[in-house]
Amino acid sequence: MSRIGKNPITLPEGVTFEINGNVVTVKGKLGELTQELTDGITVKVEEGSIIVERPSESKPHRAKHGLYRSLINNMINGVSKGWTKELELVGVGYRASNQGQVLDLALGFSHNIVLSVAPEVKVETISEKGKNPIVKLTSFDKQLVGAVAAKIRSMRKPEPYKGKGVKFVGEELRRKAGKSA
Repeated sequence: MSRIGKNPITLPEGVTFEINGNVVTVKGKLGELTQELTDGITVKVEEGSIIVERPSESKPHRAKHGLYRSLINNMINGVSKGWTKELELVGVGYRASNQGQVLDLALGFSHNIVLSVAPEVKVETISEKGKNPIVKLTSFDKQLVGAVAAKIRSMRKPEPYKGKGVKFVGEELRRKAGKSA
């Protein structure tokens, strides 16, 4: 019994929702997203709300029921409000700057890391004196924002002793004690 899959999705103002066979298209003020549905999962629009249904109680159908409901909900929230991820660079000399869609990171290596970001993702760098630099990623596609953020974080993951590296804002790190003499 999928508790997530049974919840109806309310369709906000300014968002259009279309079903073409097994392809769902969502259009809003920020952009347009599509998702293909598999395994016989069906979607119905009733009185301004979207309902996702499954054909049987088998395990794959139950799993996909909640998955597709969450994906459609994320698409609708993305094209209406958008998604944001913030990364914090913790470490002496760690810097970030951007020229349009090109992100330049100084992460303690002998060279700067230059990363070209997808055009759907808006990149912003915030550098204040006395505070760690922050990279802010904004887009209407939640999966794309998460993938770009994970790629940036993988350049220098936070280490457990001093906490240096690239981490998400608000992320709690498991710290270890140093050498005991």
